[in-house]
Amino acid sequence: MSEDDDKKKAGGYHGGGVDTVISVDEVTRQAAAIAEDITLEQLDALAGNNPHVSINNLVAGYGQMEILHNLDLRVAKAQSLCLIGPNGAGKSTILHAIFGFNRIFSGSIEIGAGGDKRDITRLTPNQKLAQAGIAYILQDKSIFPGMTVEENLWMGGFLKDKPQEAKQAAEMVFDKYSRLADRRKHKAGVLSGGERRLLEISRALVMNPEVLLVDEPSIGLEPRFIDMVFEILDDLQNQEGKTIIMVEQNAKKGLEFADIGYVLVSGELAIAGKGDDLLKNPKVGELFLGG
Repeated sequence: MSEDDDKKKAGGYHGGGVDTVISVDEVTRQAAAIAEDITLEQLDALAGNNPHVSINNLVAGYGQMEILHNLDLRVAKAQSLCLIGPNGAGKSTILHAIFGFNRIFSGSIEIGAGGDKRDITRLTPNQKLAQAGIAYILQDKSIFPGMTVEENLWMGGFLKDKPQEAKQAAEMVFDKYSRLADRRKHKAGVLSGGERRLLEISRALVMNPEVLLVDEPSIGLEPRFIDMVFEILDDLQNQEGKTIIMVEQNAKKGLEFADIGYVLVSGELAIAGKGDDLLKNPKVGELFLGG
């Protein structure tokens, strides 16, 4: 095979074929070049002018390092938002900021609408889960492999007042997902990749959250399991009314799923639009969807 053939078969940004491999720095440069001026009015409109989660002029990062620069975000109740962008753009940092995993220098995070809106910027992760109904589903490997599936689910209810409440919530999960019910006494470490991801999602559901922060739902999964995970997320949004904010490197899959898409570049919002519109945007397609 010639060198030219090698280039033609090279992958783009996590999916699709392009003529050449583009470095992260080059993707960042090109993405910054197509950035648009985005107003709060536009973000509000994408959230149906009734946002349930609002981020306002947020500056956040780790230690003394600022990663997010004056970021705004809006997503409505029972709506989904997918964050895409090059590595290092600050996508996971947004999830960390919402849940309280990093340092917030300035700005605010609010949940609710109208008179029910609350500032949750300074709440701890436990408080955000228990009081604001926000759950974080980590990228991968967050289960306890030596515990059974059932015990892992019980751990998801660690903030409930009584252990029995967690067990009752776990039974509701088993009723919903027979795949887990069939393996309830199995050690979690023997589950397939798709089953582990289902367990991670289900463990977050034991606390019955309103908002799900989902970090890389498709990472490390076979295509058939990726489809299963997105079907579960679709059910949680459209049948149970959960609000979903996700980071997804498989930009095509994420935008196909989500109502709204944000493109992040160097800690700032570069492009925002409906998921379907971003899929059709040739500039987004060239950089993130494989051409």
